[in-house]
Amino acid sequence: MKLKGRNKVSPEFSMSSMTDIVFLLLVFFMLTANSPNALDLLLPKAKGKSTNTQNVAVSINRNLDYYIDSQKVNPEFLEIELKRKLKGVDKPTIILRAEESVPIEKAVNVMDIAKQNDFKVILAVRPN
Repeated sequence: MKLKGRNKVSPEFSMSSMTDIVFLLLVFFMLTANSPNALDLLLPKAKGKSTNTQNVAVSINRNLDYYIDSQKVNPEFLEIELKRKLKGVDKPTIILRAEESVPIEKAVNVMDIAKQNDFKVILAVRPN
């Protein structure tokens, strides 16, 4: 007597669930990855357009610490470091990222350095 089993296990492997997991991991890491130049600053609100032309970012946080890109800089050597970073750059541009609570004199100081050295300054703001 020959008995056939009704429940056969399929030896095939489905990749669809694995693909879903890999896609979700990719999206997660893309959303949580930080830009290497980004500092956590609360920028002032304003209406305007952003630009992608950037040579150097100068950031000032609420503790009045100065950063060029992500490197902390002593305010006394800010002009020297900016000249060094922008040396030989055509149309040198500075993105000024000053936190909301930073006194305006600190931002004006950076703008003055840029004016003296013919650097273009763009003030970074968060969208309104």
